Amino acid sequence: MLKILPVVIALLLLPAQALAEPAPGFHSGPVFTTFGDIAPVESDLAIPEGTVFRVVFNVSAKATPGQLNTTINAAARFINMHVEAGVPISDIHVALVVHGGASSDLLTPAVYAARNGGAANGSAQAISELVDQGVAFWLCGQTATAYQITKADLLPGVGMSLSAMTAFALLQQQGYTLNPF
Repeated sequence: MLKILPVVIALLLLPAQALAEPAPGFHSGPVFTTFGDIAPVESDLAIPEGTVFRVVFNVSAKATPGQLNTTINAAARFINMHVEAGVPISDIHVALVVHGGASSDLLTPAVYAARNGGAANGSAQAISELVDQGVAFWLCGQTATAYQITKADLLPGVGMSLSAMTAFALLQQQGYTLNPF
């Protein structure tokens, strides 16, 4: 434990920008340049011309306060890598169904700070950028009630569904497939 303490302290002292640099082998994407980093791959599974993606992400784990939610980041990665692979962004339809603790990541800055010891919502900017690109965010209404979240507490562009189960069922009827991770 004492051997890793200097490493942990050194990481904490790095400027935030240095921590945000893409991991080795990864680079920023063509749509979202400050999150959703991707790696080039020589894929053996071709994406057929004319492919249209309709993908829904299941978001249940809350991000560490001040950090970007990893599943929200994964949705940006999905878009970035497919646009870079030649799929027109108009053929990529992404939705996120949010429930459980992750509901906190959808809160406005003031509400988030009040519920998280003054911390900033590290997902707010990414959500704004994703919404601007047509990504749909659906909060489970049952979770909202359990966590005492109202529509006024939500970031712009975030919608409320009757439940996560309802959102998944309706999105599947619209041809969305569930991303398995």
